Amino acid sequence: MEEKIYPEGHFVGLYMAGFTLVVSVIGILLSIYFGWIYLIGVWPGLGVAIGLAVGSAVESKYKKEGRIRPMNEKEKSKQKKAIVWALAAGVLMVLILIGVFLLGS
Repeated sequence: MEEKIYPEGHFVGLYMAGFTLVVSVIGILLSIYFGWIYLIGVWPGLGVAIGLAVGSAVESKYKKEGRIRPMNEKEKSKQKKAIVWALAAGVLMVLILIGVFLLGS
């Protein structure tokens, strides 16, 4: 069976997204249930940190095995567009939260 070759950054992004989602959802639900409202903002950051660590370790392992290749131009362009969309979504979320906070007070 042929081993698959992955682009650089594949596992870091994959694990960061997965851990951010899972840790955020579980952490926010626990925060609401137990009344730890002051910890709601910690969970997404914790998920990113864990995902970055695990993804980097997995990517390092695959790199030693020779199964990681540099990104081509199409993948770099796609990554830049994804970053722009993610930043735009983040700014929009912050603006919505500020609006909700100002209307609620």
